[in-house]
This record gives sequence, C-alpha cells and structure tokens, in this order.
Amino acid sequence: MPPGQPEHPAARKAGPAIIHAGTLLAVPGQAPMTQASVILENGKVRAVMPGYVDAATAGLPADAQIIDLRDKFVMPGFMDMHLHLTSGGPSRSDPMLRLREPPEYWSLNAYRNGLATLMAGFTTVRDLGSQGDTVFGLRDAIRDGIVAGPKIIAAGEGISPTNGHADAHGLRRDLLEAEIRPGVCDGADECRKAVRSAIKFGADVIKVHVTGGVLDDSDAGTEQQFTDEELKAIVEAGHMMGRKVTTHAHGKSGIDAAVRAGYDSIEHAMWADAESLRLMKQNGTWLVPTVWPITWVGDSPEKIAQGPFRNLRPNSLAKLYKLGDQPKKMVRMAIEMGVPIALGTDNGIAPHGTNAREMLEYVKAGMSPMEALKTGTVNAALAGGVPDRGKLSPGLAADVIALDANPLDGIEAVLSVNFVMRDGIVFKRDGKEVSE
Repeated sequence: MPPGQPEHPAARKAGPAIIHAGTLLAVPGQAPMTQASVILENGKVRAVMPGYVDAATAGLPADAQIIDLRDKFVMPGFMDMHLHLTSGGPSRSDPMLRLREPPEYWSLNAYRNGLATLMAGFTTVRDLGSQGDTVFGLRDAIRDGIVAGPKIIAAGEGISPTNGHADAHGLRRDLLEAEIRPGVCDGADECRKAVRSAIKFGADVIKVHVTGGVLDDSDAGTEQQFTDEELKAIVEAGHMMGRKVTTHAHGKSGIDAAVRAGYDSIEHAMWADAESLRLMKQNGTWLVPTVWPITWVGDSPEKIAQGPFRNLRPNSLAKLYKLGDQPKKMVRMAIEMGVPIALGTDNGIAPHGTNAREMLEYVKAGMSPMEALKTGTVNAALAGGVPDRGKLSPGLAADVIALDANPLDGIEAVLSVNFVMRDGIVFKRDGKEVSE
C-alpha cells in the first residue's frame, strides 16, 4: 500500500492476556477455584493457575493484558443449542415480511439478534432454522471478524415433508408453489438428496422436522409425519457426511421414531412420556427442551389469552392451548429420570438476549444450579459436537464470561453478565459492549 493511504478496517485479533478471577468455574460440574488466573494466548486457554500471576510467571510477553475480574464469577461462555436468529423482532409482528424483504434484510436482523445473544453471555449458538440461507453469511462474517456475534452452528432451513412443519402454509396455491423450499422432501431417496444438498450449501448440522409443530398453520397435528424409512435415510445421510442430526419433535410417536432411528438429539420433546424418556436415556439421545418460551408465551389459557401469541391463526392457537404447561411437566420428569439435557431456548419466539432464563426454568423443575450451568456449557458442547469449547481447559477456546454474582448461590446471577470474551477477544466489559 502506498505511504499515506488509508488502510482497510482490520478484524480484531486476540492478544496474550491474563484473567484474574475472584471465583473461577473452569469446568462446570467440578468445584470452583478462588483467586485464580486464566492464561490466554492466540484465542485459546493456555493454562489455569492458582493465585493472581503476572506475565513473567505466566510465560507471556511483558505487555500482555491483565483483565481484572477479581470481584466476579468467571466461567466458560454459555451455549444455546436451539434458536432462530433470523426470527424475532419485525418478523414476529409482520409475518408477511418474509414475502417482501430480500435475504440481506434477514441477515441484518440475524446480526442484531446475534449481538444481543452475545451480550447475554452466549458465545456459541446453534441456529436450527433460518430464512433461506441467510444465516450462513452471518456465520462466516462473524468467523472472519467482519461483525461481532456468537459462533454459529447453522442448519439453514431444515428438512421437512410436504405439508410438514417447515413447509409453507396458509397461502394461495400459486404462492405456495412459487416459494422455494429446498429442504422439503418425500421418500427415502429424495430425502437423502435433500440432506446432501443442505450440507453442500453450508449446513453444519441437519435439522429435521419429524413432527408437526404448534406454530405452523396446519391442522395436520403434531405427531410423526416422516415415515420410519425416510427418518432412517436422513440420519444415515447426515452421519455419513460428518454431521450431527437433530429433530424438531413434539408428539410421542415422532420422538420415539427419531430415537429409534439414531438421531443425536430431540428438540422440544413436548409430549414425551416416561417410555420416551427411558428410550432417550438408554440410547444416549440428548434432550433440548426449550422451556423458557413456554413461560414467555403463556402456560395456561389465561396467560396465553394475554400473551404475545394471542392473535395466532386458529390452527396454531388451538395447538398452543392444548400444549399448556406440558413442556414443564416433561422436563421435570426428564430431570428426575436423568435424561441428558443440553440448553436450548427456541429464541426468536422469546426475545433474543433472554437465553439464560432457560437455566432458571431448569432449576425450577428440579435441577441444582450447577447442573443447570452444565446444560449450557459442557453438555451443550457434547450435544453440539464442538469439543473445543464449554470449559476453560488448556487448548480450548478462550470463550469466557464473568457474572456479577455467584450462580451457585442463586441461578438468577446468570442474568447479570458483566464481561464477555469470545476466542480471546473482549466484546463486553463492565457491563457495556466493547466495539473496538
């Protein structure tokens, strides 16, 4: 570049740093440390040491940054295994926006929602359904440091049968036929191709709509809608190409069919019974319960009638009234039975940035605060197939958050995130966003 010419904006980079933590929960599930140092280099954890060490003791350059969190509770960044970044905001009040606005609109909406999620302490999210492929561009822009946001594990649109949960409903036939739905498939061979195409065009994970859902404008119910043969073809195709395969499943028949077919996790599992949950535990199938939106929407007829979804179309509203507080009963039973649980919120229904409230729901249902913290860290890393995060151990990602209070004393502390670091880069400090 000629002398004196302006340079292009550069992505922020992680420099060497030492975090002085008053209380450090390096590995959720293990006992926390007091007065500890986390040594960071090249965006990863290099070491965890007792006491408040200096750069020389840590083996870092003399100008390494010292981050003073001596009055905070420090732990790995949270992870949400089920949300929808392109949903929420304007799209909730005007569902016809998806027919009017271009893909760039949805990428920008997703960026805003992702930033709110990062500020809430969530450094990794799994996006399980977006407007077209728009979330892929955001994922890559965050990866390359163009914009701030959480690391995204993206599914794209997902796989659905014709007239299933992720197909289009409620419009004129010519409009329905004009809307491109690449993940809609029927028959084993067609569904294998849909999975392979999803991976070809950017899917990190395969999201499958095994059953109907509450919010689709269909009267086809919430039980199994893919055949057993189709389910098996989908999961085999995904696993053969190195992808986790997860499923939206509300009704018991679909939940049980997906577990038998070998799916890695079940999203929602609203109507799972004891038999379903025993099958999941036996097969090591992760449950991602998404309870917080039930509180947000309303878990009784009176609350639903006053809530944000009170004006749903009749088909969806009838399903919502039937659902009631069933998801809360289900997760309580799952906790009692020891089913493996990873945190997911389905945010895009509830506002982005409220993700940590899912942990409050788990504690209300019978989890200890420590177990709730595990769902959004070490458990989520296992369920999502991302072993490079979820705890602060040497060689793993420097995804670090700090809370104003100890969540082991009261889980509500997860709502007060003071500091956020992702891959060694500070995005929030002293409760405020850091832009540069």
